Amino acid sequence: MISQASRQCTVELQALPSRIGQVRRIVSAQLRYWNLDSLIEKAALGVTELLTNVHQHAEPDKVCTVELELLLDRLTVSVHDHDPRLPVPKANASDALATSGRGLALIEAFSESWGARPQGDAGKVVWFTLPAPSATPIAIPALPVYGAATGGPFTEPVPFEPVDTVLERPAAARSAVAG
Repeated sequence: MISQASRQCTVELQALPSRIGQVRRIVSAQLRYWNLDSLIEKAALGVTELLTNVHQHAEPDKVCTVELELLLDRLTVSVHDHDPRLPVPKANASDALATSGRGLALIEAFSESWGARPQGDAGKVVWFTLPAPSATPIAIPALPVYGAATGGPFTEPVPFEPVDTVLERPAAARSAVAG
């Protein structure tokens, strides 16, 4: 059996509020396609936080690339933008009354790992990982085989006649056998 060890999906967009919902739906659909429904909520939340950071902070533009990569048992969600400045988690992330600044703390709380890496003049990549459920085969219940010795609707043996014998009979005899 040959299995696909790595799967990848990439979406390029402008990180505008109107586009974030579309990307969430794309991420959800892709994870459903990969049978990773259990990761949809966390991946969609994380990508929303990262795209919101691009929208609020990235310069000189809001163009970015979202990438999903499933490699064996780990989903990596990353956002690449053109701003070389690395994100700095806010000190007030634990302030219950704060209206912003908790995105990276939230990602840290639900992800397996996260980070940011510079890409020189090309900007940076901010990423997080989620453990993917192991690919266990789905158990298919055994169904009875009709006509098998264990039962089924065919309890009497059906006589078999070779095709040559049926074709050599006169037309009246063939119609009686067929009917």
